[in-house]
Amino acid sequence: MNFELTPEQRLIQKTIREFAREEVEPGAEERDKTKAFPKKIFEDLGQMGMLGLPFPEEYGGSGADTISFAIVTEELSRACGSAGITYSAHISLGGAPIYLFGTEEQKREYLPKICSGESLGAFGLTEPNAGSDAGGTMTEAKEEGDSFVINGSKCFITNASYADFLALTAVTGRDNGQKEISAIIVPTNAEGFQINDNYDKMGLNSSNTTELVLEDVRVPQENLLGEKGKGFKQFLITLDGGRIGIGAMAVGLAQAAYEKALNYAKERKQFNRSLSSMQAIQFKLADMAMKIELARTMVYKAAWLKDQGKPFTKEASMCKLYASEISSEVANQAIQIHGGYGYMKDYHVERILRDTKLTEIGEGTSEVQRMVIARQIGC
Repeated sequence: MNFELTPEQRLIQKTIREFAREEVEPGAEERDKTKAFPKKIFEDLGQMGMLGLPFPEEYGGSGADTISFAIVTEELSRACGSAGITYSAHISLGGAPIYLFGTEEQKREYLPKICSGESLGAFGLTEPNAGSDAGGTMTEAKEEGDSFVINGSKCFITNASYADFLALTAVTGRDNGQKEISAIIVPTNAEGFQINDNYDKMGLNSSNTTELVLEDVRVPQENLLGEKGKGFKQFLITLDGGRIGIGAMAVGLAQAAYEKALNYAKERKQFNRSLSSMQAIQFKLADMAMKIELARTMVYKAAWLKDQGKPFTKEASMCKLYASEISSEVANQAIQIHGGYGYMKDYHVERILRDTKLTEIGEGTSEVQRMVIARQIGC
C-alpha cells in the first residue's frame, strides 16, 4: 500500500497550487461580495489543460486520473470555494455523464468543448420537488416524430449560464405506473429554454447557480444519452463520482480554515503569550489537522478505487459525508480560535464556513449518504 503521489500527480499539485495561490485566492473575498463569476480563471484553467483533466486525449482531455481531479478540486477550493465547486461540477457532472454514457459521436461532438472550456459542464437533475427524492422527477420529454419535446423545470443547477449544452433527466414514459427516466443532451440556446440566475445564496456566491425552465423545448432523439429509461441508473453512477469531487472540495475548504487558524494562533498574543502555546488551542488545532488528514485519505481511497475499476459507491459516500461534516466543524473552530476577528469578513474564515455548508447538501445530503452507506453494508 503506497500513499505517495506519483510524479505526475505531484506536478499537477504543484502547478495548480501555485496558480490557485497567485490567481484564484487574491480576489476570492471581493468575488464573494460582488458575486462575480471567475470567468478569466476558468479560461486560464482551460488553457492549462485542467478542464479536461481526467478525460482521454482523443477527446481533448489530459488523460489524468481521478486522484489528480481530486487534487485540483482541493487546491482550487482551498483558495476559493466557488472556484472549487465550479470545477468539480464541470468535470464530474458536466463531462462525466457524456464520457460514461454517450455514443462515440456524442463524445466527439461535446467533450472537446468541455475539455477546452468553450462550454462549462452542467447537469440538470434537481427539481423543486425532486431533491433527495430524485425519482420524483416531473420534467417530461414526449416523443414527437424524431424529436423529444421537453417541459419542466430544474433548480440549483451549477454552471448552466456558461454551458452551451447540458444533460438533464426527464420522464420519457411510464410502465405500470413507474416512471421511465432518461437523460437527454439539450442545447441551452434551444427555443423555449430559459436560464435564471437569481438565487441569493448563503455562500459560494461567485459560483453560478441557476434555475432552468423548459417550455416545449424540442431536441432530436439522437440527443438521448445512453439507453432510454436508464437515466435513473446513470445519475446514480454520476453522483458517485461527483461525491469524490465534493469530498475533495470540503478537504480544501477545511485545509484553508485550518491554515488561517494556525497562522493566527501563532501571531496572536493573549496574556503575554501566543494562542498557539495554550493547550486548549493546541488541542483544537491538533484535532483539525487529524480530521483533515483522515478526510483526504478517504477521498484518495475512493478516487483510487474508481481509477482501478473497482466498486466505490460506499467509499464515495463515506468520503463525501466525513469530509463535508469535518469541514464545517473545522471552519467553525477556526472562527472560534480567531475570536471576534473570526466574525469579520476581513479574516476570511466566516466565508469558508458559509461556503462549506453546501458540501453537506450537494450531491446528496448527509442523511442520504448515511442511507447509501447503510445499504452498502447490508442493512
